[in-house]
Amino acid sequence: MTTLPGTHESYWMDTVPPTPHPALDGDVEVDVAVVGGGIAGLCTAWELAREGRSVAVLEADRVAAGTTGYTTAKLSALHGLVYARLRRTHGVEGARLYARSQQEAVEHVAEVSAELGIDCDLEHVPAYSYVESADRVDQVRAEVDAAREAGLPASFTTDTGLPFDVAGAVRVTGQAQFHPRKYLLALVADLLDRGGQVYERTRVVGLDEGSPCRVTAENGATVTARDIVVATHYPVFDRALMFSRLEPHRELVVAGPLPADRAPGGAYLTSEQNTRSVRTAPLNGGRRLLIVTGEVFKPGTGDTEESYLRLAEWTRERFGVEEITHRWAAQDNHTTDRVPYVGLFHPGTRHVWVATGYGAWGMSNGVMSGRLLASLITGGSAPWAELYDPRRLRGLRDAPAFFKLQASVARHFIGDRVATTHVDSVDEIPPGSGAVVRVHGRRCAVYRDDSGDVHAVSARCTHLGCIVAFNAAEEAWECPCHGSRFGVDGRVVHGPATRPLEPVDVERPR
Repeated sequence: MTTLPGTHESYWMDTVPPTPHPALDGDVEVDVAVVGGGIAGLCTAWELAREGRSVAVLEADRVAAGTTGYTTAKLSALHGLVYARLRRTHGVEGARLYARSQQEAVEHVAEVSAELGIDCDLEHVPAYSYVESADRVDQVRAEVDAAREAGLPASFTTDTGLPFDVAGAVRVTGQAQFHPRKYLLALVADLLDRGGQVYERTRVVGLDEGSPCRVTAENGATVTARDIVVATHYPVFDRALMFSRLEPHRELVVAGPLPADRAPGGAYLTSEQNTRSVRTAPLNGGRRLLIVTGEVFKPGTGDTEESYLRLAEWTRERFGVEEITHRWAAQDNHTTDRVPYVGLFHPGTRHVWVATGYGAWGMSNGVMSGRLLASLITGGSAPWAELYDPRRLRGLRDAPAFFKLQASVARHFIGDRVATTHVDSVDEIPPGSGAVVRVHGRRCAVYRDDSGDVHAVSARCTHLGCIVAFNAAEEAWECPCHGSRFGVDGRVVHGPATRPLEPVDVERPR
């Protein structure tokens, strides 16, 4: 078994203690129920409470501990080389609205931090999107032009502060980085002071879009509300066929200390080398924590252990980091037109709202979503509401991405059922490893723990039935179709699935 560097935990989770909120154990009535306690859900709930609405947040695990607890935590309106594409697909005005909504989100975090006195390691830094390949410089220059036209203070540079040469970079000033859990848990405390309710370990499994609406937890408890916000990262309800318009991906993260005088002074991203994202965070003793993200892959595919090692080696070679102290992974979803879905869930509803599809930029988008949804729910508006509307139809512009996504899902849905397994029997699975094995004619996801005990569950994802695959580095079962993740015992770790994988007795025919 490969020995991976660092503690398998995010720095954000490791440095802030877990939250103590109760589970929902009875029926509740509020103005708005928010399903999901990540940055989008918490920001939405806080904004609504500030407007005088009664709010209940329902989180399947712990708040700010899902995808939000495993982010890189950049706060930026510069999202790679996005503006040249937005100008082509959504026009100059669409790009401007995107830039304005994202930059206002960055500034809103600073304003709220000052208002509430939140110490969340907020730092103002420039953001860079760079390339090392000379044949991509024209793309960078085009992005500078598009970002400027969109209203951002963008410039072209080859001087980035990185300890290696780049061929060119977009530089945008006035961006930021922070500790997401310190910020969000302060919002939760203020939300509670304003009369809001927060329920953890409360997985929502049912949605009734009546008048009023109602959500039901797996223990049968209900929350009745005029409005429901589904902010579960990947929507746990398929009312709008979101699964056909969202593509999940995961990125790995490694982190380690370096002297403060050797730390690059900004937030950096390149799509080269299967993505490299770089930032630092403050540590004591004159040090900074270097955080490097990359090695993008779809859940349930690829060699995650090898990817971790590759990312750690790149970090050591480029920055001279001597020790990797933390490693973790982040998951996000791309929409087919690369613009998030924030607004009414589907054309037939007036009181069910959704926020999803952040494409690895969940911090600024989560804050933007909270402000936008709170405004819409309270009868207001925003100039970019139409841009983010989940009900939008892009027609032929989205067709190539849509059909590519569906072809990928079909390959897994059909191909994974007829493919030969790499392991012929449960006996071949070594301790600390897992594999999909055909047992008594049924595909089973089988994990053998370090003591040799076998844990077997059905290999069919409970979302739409795709066959899961084992992620050895994180010891989890992952669905390659829509990104659901399960523990080795079958429990749901990440949606859209809401039901665990069914236990299987591999010793007895069925």
